[in-house]
Amino acid sequence: MATARPACGPISTFSRVQILHLVQSRSRRTIGELCEATGLHQNTVREHLQRLIDGGYVLAETEHRTTRGRPRTLYSAATGAPEASSPIARDKVSAAARRGDLMRRALPSTASDLGREATYQLDALVEHLEESGFEPVIDDGRLTIDLTPCPHAAARPEDRPVLCRVHLSLMQSVLTEAGGPLSADFVRDPALPEDCVVQLRDTAA
Repeated sequence: MATARPACGPISTFSRVQILHLVQSRSRRTIGELCEATGLHQNTVREHLQRLIDGGYVLAETEHRTTRGRPRTLYSAATGAPEASSPIARDKVSAAARRGDLMRRALPSTASDLGREATYQLDALVEHLEESGFEPVIDDGRLTIDLTPCPHAAARPEDRPVLCRVHLSLMQSVLTEAGGPLSADFVRDPALPEDCVVQLRDTAA
């Protein structure tokens, strides 16, 4: 998959999704490239990028130049891999695991049979999804996450594929950052616009 649901409205939200989609599809993007691709003003793109960096979803690096000129800032998606890991995302994963452990000690019936690493992955994923405006329901046996009703059900039909791809990629980045056997496989074809079920996969099985 995004940051906590902003109060600036659906147009601004989708602009942020567009930027995420661009940096997920190719790393080390410049402000100029993002402005050209989205049609947004530089200041608007910078504001969206800063919010995404603050949320742990985008990384910024300074370009290494061998010629004269001011180095540019390059933006990439935080994927959770060692070379693309956000310290903010790492802190979120650790905090989610601590809160999950507290809940399981208080309510042992909530413990999962998936194992320690997979359980911590789900802790981080559930908190990410709740922060993003979803109400996830996890089925440990089927390895599914039901996000119905999808908060983006009212989006334009032509925008839905990008929204789904971006959020699936964000979910995978959270799972990768947490470390463990689970991966976000695909979003099931919905029967209704508000339906959203994500299929996970246990790569160790």
